[in-house]
Amino acid sequence: MFLVFLLFQSKHTGRQIMQFFDADLGVELPERSYGEDCAVTWENIRNGMDIFVLAHSLGWFGKALIIRNHTMCWILSVAFELAEYSLAHQLPNFHECWWDHWILDVLLCNWLGIYVGMKWCEHFKMKTYTWHGIREIPSLRGKLSRAGAQFTPHSWTVYRWAPTRRFKSFAGFVLFAVLIMLAELNVFYLKSLLWVPPEHPLVTARLALLFLFALPSAREYYEYYSNPGCKRMGAHCWVLIATLLTELLIIVKFARGEFTEPFPRVVVVFWALVAAALAGFSLWQFALRPRLRRTPSRRSKKAN
Repeated sequence: MFLVFLLFQSKHTGRQIMQFFDADLGVELPERSYGEDCAVTWENIRNGMDIFVLAHSLGWFGKALIIRNHTMCWILSVAFELAEYSLAHQLPNFHECWWDHWILDVLLCNWLGIYVGMKWCEHFKMKTYTWHGIREIPSLRGKLSRAGAQFTPHSWTVYRWAPTRRFKSFAGFVLFAVLIMLAELNVFYLKSLLWVPPEHPLVTARLALLFLFALPSAREYYEYYSNPGCKRMGAHCWVLIATLLTELLIIVKFARGEFTEPFPRVVVVFWALVAAALAGFSLWQFALRPRLRRTPSRRSKKAN
């Protein structure tokens, strides 16, 4: 409801509303650029190792718990770095050195978060349950372990996305990836437009709430995606999609007059080629290829 209220305010009023949460907000912030000196030196690498390195790892740990698939996590990890390249002309903090993008972010921070997150998923997938009462456990350590288990999931569903199985699966896979990317990018634009520092508790609270909402939402989305008998998505999923779209509308409204530099031609051409590749793949995989497979079988039946 707060996002809907914010949508009907002006940009100036929206920035003033942020002062309700913190009186120090409402002041234009200098955007930090990480790509000023890209020489591979120990000093530059040390300067790049700030609190956001930990945030990268924790973020991908959370996304691994939501997505629960190695391949999709890595696709989105690379896609987000490409999005940073594409939007660096609008958000200066997306302007990073090549080794910051691909070594610090992808190969170190993102890998660590994805690896630990998927190991966490494997642990809960294979988890066993002991149904003894806590009073029947003799040791104090056993009692504490049993009490802690009360706060872990009762069951854990492994997600097998299989996007090439049918067109609905492919479209659902692409839509899910777009929603994940939208959730990632929204926070960068909102903090830039509303003048909220990246390390502010409001940003952390937004990410934490989104993570908690995304866990049941992804489960409902996957059920609709993978189960042909499921005819509609759950309420959590619809509310989360509406939240992301409302954030997007706020960004579009508040961004008027802010980002005047046009997209570089190479960015437009690159994403046009990506869209053409996705469209061409879906046409081949779900329309042309099945017809070519059916044609020889029909000819053989006629010959017999």
